[in-house]
Amino acid sequence: MIDSAEAAGYPPLARRRREQRGWYFYDWANSAYVTTVGTVLFSPYLTSVAETAACGAPGTIAHPCTTNLSVLGLPVSPGSLAFYVVTVSTIVSALILPVVGAIADRSRHKKYLMGAFAWFGSLAAMAMFAVTGGNWVLGTVLLVLGNISLGMSLVVYDAILCDIATPDERDAVSSRGWALGYLGGGLLLAVNLVTVLFHASFGMSTELAVRVSLFSAGLWWAGFTLIPMARLGSRPPVNTVAEPGSLLRASFGQLWVTLRGTRAYPMTLLFLVAYLFFNDGIQTVIAAASVYGDKQLGLSQQVLIATILIVQFVGFGGALVFGRAAAHFGSRRTVMGGLLAWIAVVAIGYTLPAHRVVPFVTLAILIGIVLGGTQALSRSLYSQFVPRGREAEYFSLYQACERGTSWLGTALFGLVHQLSGSYRPAIVALVGFFVIGLVLLARVDVRRGIAEAGNVQPAVV
Repeated sequence: MIDSAEAAGYPPLARRRREQRGWYFYDWANSAYVTTVGTVLFSPYLTSVAETAACGAPGTIAHPCTTNLSVLGLPVSPGSLAFYVVTVSTIVSALILPVVGAIADRSRHKKYLMGAFAWFGSLAAMAMFAVTGGNWVLGTVLLVLGNISLGMSLVVYDAILCDIATPDERDAVSSRGWALGYLGGGLLLAVNLVTVLFHASFGMSTELAVRVSLFSAGLWWAGFTLIPMARLGSRPPVNTVAEPGSLLRASFGQLWVTLRGTRAYPMTLLFLVAYLFFNDGIQTVIAAASVYGDKQLGLSQQVLIATILIVQFVGFGGALVFGRAAAHFGSRRTVMGGLLAWIAVVAIGYTLPAHRVVPFVTLAILIGIVLGGTQALSRSLYSQFVPRGREAEYFSLYQACERGTSWLGTALFGLVHQLSGSYRPAIVALVGFFVIGLVLLARVDVRRGIAEAGNVQPAVV
């Protein structure tokens, strides 16, 4: 007997569960790169490599490196290089991802595209082992390639959610994926931080310990990507636009049709704008937390490292809790509750006393609870507004817009600090991102948005 999900074109329940369990593991796989390479180790390591190239040795607080590098004829401070590289990769990703989405929507083998992008990125991460001495050029190229490859793989990965989970299943499935991502990324990060902090006990220099850790992140990413590749199925594309020429040319044609047609989905666009604001606030809080703890609160590196791990592991439970809450209250209401919690996080952050570990760690626990939940449910909620057959294209817009505007929060944070000379008012300035996102999200009519996209209404919205 065929159930309603099968009648709507979804796989049978047993196959869906198998594919979903495989799908979760791509969050587990790529989070190793996000935490070990993107968040903690590679930026400071690349800075040290750049300082070695410019000044002959890494700078210190007492003797900072003040000689600039020459990048395409422009003077660049070694301390700013990593931030500029991330900015460049972000902008390039924003331009490339919509094309990747259009290609994926015309392919019957999305999982192979995801795997190809993942393995290319993991090779770039493993090749970071070769970044030594003053070879900042190699480090720069590899970081750009790794970041862009990650973005391309995530576009396809997010789109696959719509193929393997019914509207009623997506909140739970997305939340479990995010939860496993936090757990996997946190476990490898813990191992790598032990390796770096106690490098002498393992017979390694600090530099070698960092390089080994970078290699391990790429190896983890590549190895665990085999699980979704083995479990996910292939399915023919649907609702493709008839375009002449090669796959690439036809994909550009389909992308143009999709971009012109976004005006027919006002609730989808409204949610996307809301997400841009509140996600930018989230990303800025995460990016600024270590600097705030170090420069404003005077906390040690050991405390900051422990706090990063706490956020990772608490995020595992937080994503699952938010997924269960969405089953009762709907994903939009649950995300709105999370945004109120983020506003509280910023307000509490402003009042934290200096040199006090317990209040800072307590705030980190609150961040971990709301971090994974708001991001996981944003993904599943957005999936309800995506027209059938355009999943990868719309998720490419989701990723591209996120990356294309992710510098706004950090720019505001830096500007307010520069004008005030303190990180406290800079933290408070981020409240605006959450308030604007919350107001816009409150205006999103979920049932209308789902109907406009032609999708099935879930039982709870």
